[in-house]
Amino acid sequence: MLYHVRMDVNIPHDLDPEVRADTVAREKAYSQELQRSGKWPHIWRIVGEYSNYSIFDVADHDELHMILSGLPLFAYMDISVTPLATHPSDINAG
Repeated sequence: MLYHVRMDVNIPHDLDPEVRADTVAREKAYSQELQRSGKWPHIWRIVGEYSNYSIFDVADHDELHMILSGLPLFAYMDISVTPLATHPSDINAG
């Protein structure tokens, strides 16, 4: 199943700088592992914001929830999820 996910990151300004750096580094490693596996095939930065739009390709809602809740920055995120379906006018749809 494909999902469109918006993630808005709100790291507290008073978070210990070492904790912040460690969390951001773990987030990057985790997200790149998911990208390499094909579960997170697209990610785009939203210009001017600490946010992204992403596409996830996972088995079901439960797998997506497990992936998102496993993000090291999850506690600092507002996340919105939209399940996607094939559009009947998509010339690339099989």
